Amino acid sequence: MIHVLIVEDQKLVRSLLESYIQSEEGYRLVASIPGAAEAPTLCDTEEIDLILMDVQTAQRENGLTAAEKIHKAHPEIKIVVVTSLIDHEILKRAKAIGVDSLWYKDSDEGTLMQVVRSTVQGGHIFPDAPPSVKIGLATSSEFTPAEMRVLRLLVRGLSYSGIAKELCVEPSTVKYHVINMLQKTGLENKLQLAIAATEARLVVDFTEE
Repeated sequence: MIHVLIVEDQKLVRSLLESYIQSEEGYRLVASIPGAAEAPTLCDTEEIDLILMDVQTAQRENGLTAAEKIHKAHPEIKIVVVTSLIDHEILKRAKAIGVDSLWYKDSDEGTLMQVVRSTVQGGHIFPDAPPSVKIGLATSSEFTPAEMRVLRLLVRGLSYSGIAKELCVEPSTVKYHVINMLQKTGLENKLQLAIAATEARLVVDFTEE
């Protein structure tokens, strides 16, 4: 029997995940919670074999931070990250911290339970790249890594000088990247750019601890 923990803040999505697990022979749902911060403790106190872990959970708790803690304390527990966030850094970090698989909620590359079954059997399922979304007139895949680094900090509300300090570059370099993104997207200013990126879930600010 595979004992499963679900971590997902959206009620409808959580109910859907619960129905997947409850209808799958050989799987038992141990707990289903909205926030990632509680997950490491549950893994210490309950028998858990598999976790379906969202990235941005209740109270802006970071599912990847929780997954990293769990993997270090309980490396035998399989972790499948389930997310709609398409920032490439999420895919990169998920691999780096040792989660077993990642599945995008809007993916058409196989069903979640196909990924789950393969993961339980020892497989590691990761897409080659996140899905692409529209940001104004552009697609997210048109943004360079440098532009994405600027965009992540822009969404957090940092000024040009604040972003420059974080990235150890000149403010003029930050402005250059923002202008390039505005030209690609056809948006009028950095506020519109930040809003569009957030609404498309390309970049989301959440708590690290």
